[in-house]
Amino acid sequence: MGSSEAPIHILLISYPAQGHINPLLRLAKCLAAKGSSVIFITTEKAGKDMQTVNNITHKSLTPIGDGSLIFHFFDDGLEDDDPIRASLGGYSTQLELVGTKFLSQMIKNHNESNKPISCIINNPFLPWVCDVASQHDIPSALLWIQSTAVFTAYYNYFHKTVRFPSEKEPYIDAQLPFVALKHNEIPDFLHPFSKYSFLGTLILEQFKNLSKVFCVLVDSYDELEHDYIDYISKKSILTRPIGPLFNNPKIKCASDIRGDFVKSDDCNIIEWLNSKANDSVVYISFGTIVYLPQEQVNEIAHGLLDSNVSFLWVLKPPSKESGRKEHVLPNEFLEETNERGKVVNWSPQEEVLAHPSVACFITHCGWNSSMEALSLGVPMLTFPAWGDQVTNAKFLVDVFGVGIRLGYSHADNKLVTRDEVKKCLLEATIGEKGEELKQNAIKWKKAAEEAVATGGSSDRNLDEFMEDIKNRGTINIHKM
Repeated sequence: MGSSEAPIHILLISYPAQGHINPLLRLAKCLAAKGSSVIFITTEKAGKDMQTVNNITHKSLTPIGDGSLIFHFFDDGLEDDDPIRASLGGYSTQLELVGTKFLSQMIKNHNESNKPISCIINNPFLPWVCDVASQHDIPSALLWIQSTAVFTAYYNYFHKTVRFPSEKEPYIDAQLPFVALKHNEIPDFLHPFSKYSFLGTLILEQFKNLSKVFCVLVDSYDELEHDYIDYISKKSILTRPIGPLFNNPKIKCASDIRGDFVKSDDCNIIEWLNSKANDSVVYISFGTIVYLPQEQVNEIAHGLLDSNVSFLWVLKPPSKESGRKEHVLPNEFLEETNERGKVVNWSPQEEVLAHPSVACFITHCGWNSSMEALSLGVPMLTFPAWGDQVTNAKFLVDVFGVGIRLGYSHADNKLVTRDEVKKCLLEATIGEKGEELKQNAIKWKKAAEEAVATGGSSDRNLDEFMEDIKNRGTINIHKM
């Protein structure tokens, strides 16, 4: 090679769901900002949704920092209304079938154009990606989009080093390193009674292939999960926390490149928040997938009425495929809360959580939302549904000290009453507990900012990851 280094080409491929695309796209922007030529891949259907509401164009090169980002969307071979889409098992099989061919062809095309791929990165639910990378002798890495604690749970379950709930013993605790999780606090997909056990199996397929990836990147930061990062690293798995990705200052210039599928129906959200006093608004959102029963929506609405707090509530419509009815708010709810409340179908969550008027966040505890709130210093009322959300809720309340337990998992099948909602809202906004949560949240916010700043722990880890790729590329060149 000459004195001037050619940019390394890194290919990222994402499962086509908003909660998967967003963290991987944030990583793509971070890698581009540090000088890489980044190719981001997902399905055409997800690509159409992204292009509708974001500044994204198929096959158009966008400069970011010292590098660039380009999108490629592939046809998953299904019509938009194909029933296979409703079957997680069937769709994952279809995705692997077409995805492996597309990925292999992309690799060949880049080789032929003398721009070989130096590394391939995928997120969970696509365990076959590292097989394709291995077949082409390309280093691969995994972006783990849940917490390192949850990774530790899956790791111990896969290696059978810890007893987990089973058909014979469904209600035992799992004695994980540093914490004991009750049967309803383990990642829900691992429980024998889970309705979504297939997703647990799919994630465990990634653990079968962990030996094929040279690094596991985690959207977390060392100061938050040091013990678990250290524990996994000692298992001979190179683990690099590089988060919070959404808050990396190097990608602020590309904030309009996002993986959202939905645009808010109300462009005045931030303006409305501007009209509210500091630490006065309760933000309520349950993510992209969770859809509460109508009865639970009624109880939350009455809790808001009775508590007299100001609120911003994201009440999204059901997806067409679900066949569910749209939520209905109690009679005169909107009229009675007109001065202090706002109900929308979507919101710019990062901007909302960063707003000084927001006092706390009622959340489903998905890791993206949890990481955003932790990193922006916002206390939470936990309302998990399934999967890693129930484990995240446990950590937010009992380990990180930034949450109050409000809701239960869908498996627990318990209704949270309006009195419970009112009690927790007041506790989080005006009580001594609320002040304690806020101080803890500010501590984690400061640590998050330091982690992604130049020279911080996550920034250094990202630099070291880039060096790993370059070094492995040099080894592969010498093999040729």
